[in-house]
Amino acid sequence: MRKDSYFDKLRGSGWPSPNEIEHYFLSASGRRQAFDTRNDCWGFSAEGVDGTEHLPANKGRIDIHLTIVGNPGHGVLLQYVKAGRGRRDVYYSSGDLKRLLEWVETKHGDLMPIGLFISFERGWAAVKEFIETDGALPQNIAWIGGDDIPPDAFPDPAKPSPRK
Repeated sequence: MRKDSYFDKLRGSGWPSPNEIEHYFLSASGRRQAFDTRNDCWGFSAEGVDGTEHLPANKGRIDIHLTIVGNPGHGVLLQYVKAGRGRRDVYYSSGDLKRLLEWVETKHGDLMPIGLFISFERGWAAVKEFIETDGALPQNIAWIGGDDIPPDAFPDPAKPSPRK
């Protein structure tokens, strides 16, 4: 399995140890360093999981991506995608689902549903478990399947803006 990181200054092959990134989630200065900058989206990927590392992309290889979107006022939104062999499983961290049609704008102009954000502390627990289990879907937070989210929860920012 090939692992890659895109998290603040920790970029490239492999994943950081939990100790290297804990402060980004659990301290105010770490949160500012990671999520209150020009970029508020980070992530980890693994190519060739479940014994498929010898296969090419779209030819049987299974890949995993964990995307982390941070917002100083709302916490983090986690997206977990496991795709390959004709399947694509997508899960989002489950926060206050009554707020799925309320949005916060990312630094890149995307609108993200507030209802999918969880606290930095809960997000940290999930990211830590993800790293420690080699990319398994963390079990220590609630998730909602991508198919269970209303289609208008992720509006197109190029279209007239919904209420934020």
